[in-house]
Amino acid sequence: MMNIRSFLFDNKEKTVTIQAYIYSFYYRFIVKHTSTKKLEERLGKRGEETPFEESREKISMVKLYAFHINRITQRLPWEEKCLVRAMTLRRFLIKKHIPCTIYLGVTTQEGKLEAHAWLRCGNLWASGGSGDGYTTVAKFATY
Repeated sequence: MMNIRSFLFDNKEKTVTIQAYIYSFYYRFIVKHTSTKKLEERLGKRGEETPFEESREKISMVKLYAFHINRITQRLPWEEKCLVRAMTLRRFLIKKHIPCTIYLGVTTQEGKLEAHAWLRCGNLWASGGSGDGYTTVAKFATY
Protein backbone atom coordinates (compact mmCIF):
# COMPACT_ATOMS: atom_id res chain seq x y z
CA MET A 1 0.00 0.00 0.00
CA MET A 2 2.87 2.37 0.78
CA ASN A 3 4.40 1.95 -2.69
CA ILE A 4 1.12 2.88 -4.39
CA ARG A 5 0.69 5.88 -2.12
CA SER A 6 4.27 6.95 -2.79
CA PHE A 7 3.74 6.58 -6.53
CA LEU A 8 0.50 8.56 -6.52
CA PHE A 9 1.44 11.38 -4.18
CA ASP A 10 5.23 11.64 -3.98
CA ASN A 11 6.20 10.84 -7.57
CA LYS A 12 6.32 14.01 -9.66
CA GLU A 13 7.50 12.01 -12.67
CA LYS A 14 4.65 9.50 -13.02
CA THR A 15 4.88 9.49 -16.82
CA VAL A 16 8.60 8.66 -16.73
CA THR A 17 7.94 5.89 -14.23
CA ILE A 18 5.19 4.30 -16.32
CA GLN A 19 7.19 4.61 -19.54
CA ALA A 20 10.24 3.09 -17.86
CA TYR A 21 8.19 0.04 -16.84
CA ILE A 22 6.83 -0.38 -20.36
CA TYR A 23 10.15 0.15 -22.17
CA SER A 24 11.97 -2.10 -19.72
CA PHE A 25 9.52 -4.93 -20.32
CA TYR A 26 9.69 -4.37 -24.09
CA TYR A 27 13.51 -4.37 -24.25
CA ARG A 28 13.73 -7.39 -21.97
CA PHE A 29 11.53 -9.25 -24.46
CA ILE A 30 13.64 -8.00 -27.39
CA VAL A 31 16.93 -9.05 -25.77
CA LYS A 32 15.61 -12.52 -24.98
CA HIS A 33 13.92 -13.16 -28.34
CA THR A 34 16.05 -11.39 -30.96
CA SER A 35 19.18 -12.55 -32.74
CA THR A 36 22.42 -10.74 -31.96
CA LYS A 37 22.55 -9.25 -35.45
CA LYS A 38 19.02 -7.84 -35.21
CA LEU A 39 19.71 -6.61 -31.69
CA GLU A 40 22.79 -4.71 -32.85
CA GLU A 41 20.65 -2.86 -35.39
CA ARG A 42 18.67 -1.41 -32.46
CA LEU A 43 21.71 -0.17 -30.56
CA GLY A 44 22.87 2.62 -32.89
CA LYS A 45 25.77 3.19 -35.27
CA ARG A 46 28.37 0.52 -34.60
CA GLY A 47 31.93 1.66 -33.97
CA GLU A 48 31.00 5.29 -33.34
CA GLU A 49 31.00 7.40 -30.19
CA THR A 50 29.10 10.54 -29.36
CA PRO A 51 30.96 13.68 -28.17
CA PHE A 52 32.15 13.85 -24.58
CA GLU A 53 30.65 17.34 -24.21
CA GLU A 54 26.97 17.95 -23.57
CA SER A 55 24.93 20.85 -22.16
CA ARG A 56 24.12 21.00 -18.46
CA GLU A 57 20.41 20.97 -19.24
CA LYS A 58 20.66 17.73 -21.21
CA ILE A 59 22.91 16.10 -18.59
CA SER A 60 20.34 17.03 -15.91
CA MET A 61 17.62 15.36 -17.97
CA VAL A 62 19.79 12.25 -18.46
CA LYS A 63 20.37 12.05 -14.69
CA LEU A 64 16.61 12.27 -14.06
CA TYR A 65 15.85 9.47 -16.52
CA ALA A 66 18.74 7.32 -15.28
CA PHE A 67 17.58 7.72 -11.68
CA HIS A 68 14.03 6.60 -12.49
CA ILE A 69 15.11 3.71 -14.69
CA ASN A 70 17.60 2.38 -12.14
CA ARG A 71 15.10 2.77 -9.29
CA ILE A 72 12.34 1.04 -11.21
CA THR A 73 14.37 -1.81 -12.63
CA GLN A 74 15.61 -2.72 -9.16
CA ARG A 75 11.99 -3.30 -8.07
CA LEU A 76 10.63 -5.19 -11.06
CA PRO A 77 9.34 -8.74 -10.53
CA TRP A 78 11.81 -9.95 -13.17
CA GLU A 79 15.57 -9.51 -13.27
CA GLU A 80 16.83 -6.65 -15.41
CA LYS A 81 20.22 -6.91 -17.03
CA CYS A 82 22.54 -4.02 -17.79
CA LEU A 83 21.79 -4.15 -21.52
CA VAL A 84 18.06 -3.74 -20.94
CA ARG A 85 18.71 -0.77 -18.65
CA ALA A 86 21.00 0.85 -21.22
CA MET A 87 18.49 0.30 -24.03
CA THR A 88 15.64 1.66 -21.91
CA LEU A 89 17.60 4.81 -21.07
CA ARG A 90 18.65 5.15 -24.72
CA ARG A 91 14.98 5.14 -25.71
CA PHE A 92 14.26 8.11 -23.43
CA LEU A 93 17.27 9.97 -24.79
CA ILE A 94 16.27 9.37 -28.41
CA LYS A 95 12.89 10.96 -27.71
CA LYS A 96 14.64 14.07 -26.35
CA HIS A 97 17.26 14.14 -29.15
CA ILE A 98 20.11 13.61 -26.68
CA PRO A 99 23.11 11.76 -28.17
CA CYS A 100 24.47 8.78 -26.26
CA THR A 101 26.78 5.80 -26.69
CA ILE A 102 26.16 2.23 -25.56
CA TYR A 103 29.27 0.17 -24.85
CA LEU A 104 29.49 -3.61 -24.67
CA GLY A 105 32.37 -5.20 -22.84
CA VAL A 106 33.69 -8.45 -21.44
CA THR A 107 35.94 -9.61 -18.62
CA THR A 108 36.84 -12.89 -16.99
CA GLN A 109 35.94 -13.60 -13.39
CA GLU A 110 36.88 -16.91 -11.80
CA GLY A 111 37.57 -18.35 -15.25
CA LYS A 112 34.16 -17.37 -16.62
CA LEU A 113 33.50 -14.80 -19.32
CA GLU A 114 31.28 -11.99 -18.03
CA ALA A 115 29.55 -9.46 -20.30
CA HIS A 116 28.43 -5.96 -19.40
CA ALA A 117 26.73 -2.98 -21.07
CA TRP A 118 26.92 0.64 -20.07
CA LEU A 119 25.74 3.97 -21.48
CA ARG A 120 27.44 7.34 -21.69
CA CYS A 121 25.99 10.75 -22.47
CA GLY A 122 28.52 13.56 -22.71
CA ASN A 123 30.98 12.88 -19.90
CA LEU A 124 28.32 11.21 -17.71
CA TRP A 125 28.32 7.43 -17.31
CA ALA A 126 24.55 7.21 -16.94
CA SER A 127 23.92 3.46 -16.79
CA GLY A 128 26.11 0.50 -15.86
CA GLY A 129 29.03 2.49 -14.50
CA SER A 130 32.09 3.43 -16.55
CA GLY A 131 32.98 -0.06 -17.72
CA ASP A 132 36.13 -0.19 -15.59
CA GLY A 133 37.54 -3.70 -15.60
CA TYR A 134 35.85 -4.59 -18.89
CA THR A 135 37.39 -4.73 -22.33
CA THR A 136 35.18 -2.83 -24.76
CA VAL A 137 34.22 -5.08 -27.66
CA ALA A 138 31.65 -2.81 -29.33
CA LYS A 139 30.25 0.68 -29.11
CA PHE A 140 27.10 2.10 -30.64
CA ALA A 141 26.32 5.80 -31.03
CA THR A 142 22.89 7.35 -31.24
CA TYR A 143 22.73 10.97 -32.38
